[in-house]
Amino acid sequence: MFTMRFDMRAPDFGAPRAELYAAAIEMATWGEAKGCLSVQVCEHHRSEDGYLPAPLVLATAMAARTRTLPIQVAALILPLHDPIEMAEQMAVLDLVSSGRVSYVVAIGYVEAEYAMFGRDFSTRAKRLEDSVRVMQRVWSGEEFEYEGRPVRVTPLPSSDGGPTLWMGGGVAASARRAARLGMNMIAMGADPNLESIYREACAAEGRPAGLCINPAPGQVMSAFVSRDPDAAWAKWGPHLLHDARAYAAWMGDRIDSATKSVAETVDELRAAEGGYEIFSPEEALVEIRERGVLMMHPLCGGLPIDFAWESLETLASDVLPRLGAEGTESGADADM
Repeated sequence: MFTMRFDMRAPDFGAPRAELYAAAIEMATWGEAKGCLSVQVCEHHRSEDGYLPAPLVLATAMAARTRTLPIQVAALILPLHDPIEMAEQMAVLDLVSSGRVSYVVAIGYVEAEYAMFGRDFSTRAKRLEDSVRVMQRVWSGEEFEYEGRPVRVTPLPSSDGGPTLWMGGGVAASARRAARLGMNMIAMGADPNLESIYREACAAEGRPAGLCINPAPGQVMSAFVSRDPDAAWAKWGPHLLHDARAYAAWMGDRIDSATKSVAETVDELRAAEGGYEIFSPEEALVEIRERGVLMMHPLCGGLPIDFAWESLETLASDVLPRLGAEGTESGADADM
């Protein structure tokens, strides 16, 4: 019924970074006990607010503290990395997690990140495709030469064929890339036609279409729950705004996404009724009934730990039991 996303932004006016990381791991264990569908961790580099640059490290810590919780690295900017080294790390994490960690790979859109790693921004799409292919190949156990290097990955992952990879992106080229590589697709919600483009591309490749998840217009991507949303917006709003403005600065005018906001003030962010929402328990119930899931972003913008737990505990006490009761009532009606 709910997911949690952690990008670990830590602006100076927010919670201390060490406390945020400790809280994220505790929230993963809490989420597993409360029926969280999955946890997502993200990747970006050179961010002034300390955005998570090493998602596999945090995913490993979460995997070590949980037993059944699915964990997704979304997104992994794969062209920034050596695919052989990444394949090794992902294989070990697959073993540590018993196959619970999946990945959304993407080309990225921040040129400064590519400059930092000495990668060519203009050829990142080709590098992404080449990297996926070589990773899939080494996970099969094959020994071969890559870029003049003899390569072999050991140990192999526990998952047959390697960890689950999804293609991420928001444009038609991403959908066609997913089809070429035989991958499922997670889109950015900016183009409602992306699923049909993906399916047509799969058919052209002679492949059965996989899953294509494309957030619908109005989908709330950073959700919170409070018994008093007005008071919560006053306290939590600056952190949500920081997150929104930081993403908007990266995306500029070139990139569109369901998460993007051009709000300049907390009041504007709230009035937009877009990707950021602080729901009352009743509103959270409606969101879950209509969308099937509540996408929580507990530590958004370095949100103080107490505020983050207040939102999660309100979800646990005021929303989740009512969903369970609805299911019980439906079952009782069916028996009558």
